[in-house]
Amino acid sequence: MANTATRLFNLIAYLQRHPNSSASQLAEALDVSARTVQRYIVMLEDMGIPVYAERGAQGGYSLVRGYRMPPLMLSPEEAVAVHLGTGLIEYVWGKLFRGAALSAMTKIENVLPEEQLQEIAWARGNLITQGIPRINPNLDMEQLETLYQAVRQGFQVRVLYQGKQQPAPQWRTIEPYVLVYSWGQQYCIAYCRLRQAMRSFRVDRIQAMERLTETFNKPPEFDPAQYLDEHFEGQSSYEVRLFFSADTASVAQDYRCCWESFEERPDGSVVAGFRASDLDTATRRVMCFLPDARVLGPAELKHRIASTSRAIAEQYEPDTAMAR
Repeated sequence: MANTATRLFNLIAYLQRHPNSSASQLAEALDVSARTVQRYIVMLEDMGIPVYAERGAQGGYSLVRGYRMPPLMLSPEEAVAVHLGTGLIEYVWGKLFRGAALSAMTKIENVLPEEQLQEIAWARGNLITQGIPRINPNLDMEQLETLYQAVRQGFQVRVLYQGKQQPAPQWRTIEPYVLVYSWGQQYCIAYCRLRQAMRSFRVDRIQAMERLTETFNKPPEFDPAQYLDEHFEGQSSYEVRLFFSADTASVAQDYRCCWESFEERPDGSVVAGFRASDLDTATRRVMCFLPDARVLGPAELKHRIASTSRAIAEQYEPDTAMAR
């Protein structure tokens, strides 16, 4: 929950962007009551912040014309949030933003007051992040940088791409729309001129790349989140559903971060689900929860799990010949 100092910072910033705001508007923006807004206004005045009110039906609170909040004014919690955010950059994008993140954090720390610096020092020692898949070491950072610039500037790119189901790599001309980080891998969602359709390309499967001079315009109606929900790596997602009995439901509960759907039933059992781009990925994730879970669907995955389980069992059957 935001503390009073944070809300005062937010109130100043809101008044800078939205002068002549009513008490009810400010209350909604800050998620407090109108009475609390009145109290905050008095506190700002006591701090020397020039706030004035215009009366009447169209009146509201404003900052005195020309007043500007200092260029960097962070609460202790905001300073920690910025530090934690920059710390994740190396995990997910490697060198692409590492230098910029470190530079930004250095500049911020040079102007922060002692209180915020102490909060950041505390966070370094007490808020530890682990378990996030690091950037793929096979990734060519120069290619990722080229794709980033192409997405940013709207240039077409020619790539030699080795698809998962393709016997040999193939040259394709693409219009890169967005870059995506997912489970330790970087993907580029792009319009493929060869296929005349949207596709997602795993960046580490690009064997060669050439930036072209031709440009493109990304359709304004394109929604990356919707595309990821409906398609991934050019394939329809598999909707995987697992059943956990009441005796093993605690396993599903312990790994809530793994599920995109989670249904708790009156008998204590749980049906948990997630989406996977292909059967190989789905199989590997499901095997982590066997035998505590039973696959409800899809049918192709049930068959794959059965054959995989038999293969595993055969590897660990006692060698009767050696036993003799």
